[in-house]
Amino acid sequence: MTDSGVGAPDEPTPANEPVSHPAYGVLREVTPFASVLLCENPGVMELDGTNTYILRAPGHAECVVVDPGPPRHKKHVKNVAAQPGIALTLITHRHFDHTGAIDRLTKHTGAPTRARLAEHSRNAPPLRDREIIEIAGLRITVLFTPGHSGDSVSFLVEHEDSRAVLTGDTILGSGTTVIDPADGSLRDYMASLNRLIVEGADAALLPAHGPDHPALEPVARFYKAHREERIDQIQAALDEMGVTAHQAKPMKVVKKVYADVDKKLWPAARMSVKAQLEYLRGE
Repeated sequence: MTDSGVGAPDEPTPANEPVSHPAYGVLREVTPFASVLLCENPGVMELDGTNTYILRAPGHAECVVVDPGPPRHKKHVKNVAAQPGIALTLITHRHFDHTGAIDRLTKHTGAPTRARLAEHSRNAPPLRDREIIEIAGLRITVLFTPGHSGDSVSFLVEHEDSRAVLTGDTILGSGTTVIDPADGSLRDYMASLNRLIVEGADAALLPAHGPDHPALEPVARFYKAHREERIDQIQAALDEMGVTAHQAKPMKVVKKVYADVDKKLWPAARMSVKAQLEYLRGE
């Protein structure tokens, strides 16, 4: 990843040219209380880059930053830090493209940072499940949604009759996420999808990568159906190979199940297959 030049955070856009994703370095409004700054760190795992969200009720002096982004992207952090009234930073999970800029943003703003893990919190306690944070004119409910990683958190944000859920990498704006074998779990992930289906009714989807969506629930249901289909495919492949989930080698399964997928995506597919095999071992 390299440092990338971006424009000023409040760079004007002509009225006849609406901003759409991806728009690097532009503060793009996605709901009446949420705007996004897209970091220019595209990649296989990051899609177009990491979405840093700025949350504030209309006209409110304070704001909340969610996921300040990766390290070594100084201009992105400056754009984020330039937003007026930063009172708190929230972190969706531990991966470096979300946490790498924590200390740089803290140095710029002095605002506390809260994450599920103490190691990513600054001058404030770690987050608690179902904790309600009232700030910047908003009501933010913390939802523990492990699976992609062990510490993954989503944030249900409410203002008047509008709702949105910031899902981190648990649900992306395009494609599907991977399960990190270091501390992720497919069993946890499926439970988190069920939780988001329930908690996210009538809410917009604001993912950490990819475009936002007006409705979370249908995307969450698609994710659940996709995972269930993949589990069935893995089991069918194991049966055809004549091995059990305990005996199977993840890359051999990838070559069989993901044969029609670009090979550059196979390392990510291997991560998911490892999680799926672990899931099947527990059946």
